[in-house]
Amino acid sequence: MVLTLPLALLLGLACLLLLASPWPYLAPLAFPALAALAVLYRKPVWGLLVMLALVPFEGLFSATDAAGGSSSSAGFTLNKLLGLALIAIAALQLLLRQLPVRRLRSNLWPLLLAFLALYMTSLAFSSHLGLSLQQLRQLTVGLVLLTLTVLFGRDLDLPALARVLVLSVASTCVVALLSTSTQPASRAIGLLADPNYFALLISVALPLALLLVVRAPRWPQRLFWLAPLLLLLAGLGRTGSRSGLLVVLLTVAIAAWHYREHLKYLVIRRLGWVILALAIALPLAPALLPDSFIQRLEVLASLKSGVKAYADTSLARRSAYVVVGSQIIAEHPLLGSGPGTFPLEFARTGYAIAFSIRGLPVELYREAHNTYLGMFSEVGVPGGLLFVGLILLSLRNCQVARRHWLSRGDPERAALAAHFGLSCLALACFLFFLSVPSHKYLWVMLGITSFLRLQADDDAAGERP
Repeated sequence: MVLTLPLALLLGLACLLLLASPWPYLAPLAFPALAALAVLYRKPVWGLLVMLALVPFEGLFSATDAAGGSSSSAGFTLNKLLGLALIAIAALQLLLRQLPVRRLRSNLWPLLLAFLALYMTSLAFSSHLGLSLQQLRQLTVGLVLLTLTVLFGRDLDLPALARVLVLSVASTCVVALLSTSTQPASRAIGLLADPNYFALLISVALPLALLLVVRAPRWPQRLFWLAPLLLLLAGLGRTGSRSGLLVVLLTVAIAAWHYREHLKYLVIRRLGWVILALAIALPLAPALLPDSFIQRLEVLASLKSGVKAYADTSLARRSAYVVVGSQIIAEHPLLGSGPGTFPLEFARTGYAIAFSIRGLPVELYREAHNTYLGMFSEVGVPGGLLFVGLILLSLRNCQVARRHWLSRGDPERAALAAHFGLSCLALACFLFFLSVPSHKYLWVMLGITSFLRLQADDDAAGERP
């Protein structure tokens, strides 16, 4: 009752501002927006779930946000509004002590703060301050997501998060499969701008889909979650992404080792079903792969004799990125050339003209297509090592949490730690093939692994006499 008058005044002020704005037709939406804001204040973690669910759909709102990072388009999108609302809510709840500051505990902060110190120093000496500031703005989005994930981690339902990510990515796989059914030779991009970015989302969602299938309590639920898993596999095949295939094969191999006892039981007790599944899947697998993908895989067999530009321009370009990045590291080993300046450095070399497909000026500016290479060349060797340290520490967090829950006889939490660790590993591997230092999934996964480790440490501390 105490808040009735302030809320009424706020609602009236919002309506008046909208009526006086260039968008007076939005005035009737003031009340639903205020109600949604009130719900978000009570359950801010719901806003975080919605933001992550919208990542595969961000290509609908901005063509520049294909990597799942920060959009540079004008105007506000739902994700931007949710982000600003969550920042305001988190700040207000911390000030009012409705959230204890100890919720921000994380073993990632020492490495992250050291990395940011070197990042800002590199930015101060950047060869192109405008590009570096733009890169900093995009990285800030990831840092905010990491902070929100750590802050609201205790309220985050990880199985619900897995369901949200799997369903959102699988739904875009349906769109991708329908769009490529009329053009069999094309590569699926979902609702993004590049098939490799789409393959990254699928690679992150696959371990979580496998978790939902394996941990389903009954066969109907298991069959239900099997459908998104198959959609993700089909979508990955249609992307034609060789890097995505390598990452998925690696995560599947590690998952098989994790479930080796279950696989032995499956082979011994369900051998007939296994043979039937292989008899159906193996003939259908080539039909799901585009002919261009098969040809791109065949090119990999020729790498023994070296990379040839006429055989595969994509591999030749990646070799050129490594050469240019190595030159930048040799010239600027401590602070790099400045955040976000790799495209500018690449455009100054002869490789830019040689690999320009249509001769357009915009094609001269290419990213490193390797987040680690980009970090070492743009921020310097110390900053690059700290970034790699963050990734390795997040993987270590999942490993420690998994071992702890297994020792406690809690397979449910051990499976959560294992599969979220596999998703984090898929991201870490994909960073070798794409320049996505500000990807939203990356920073949220870092926050989740930190929370898993904190849970395990607190539980172990509670056991000690």
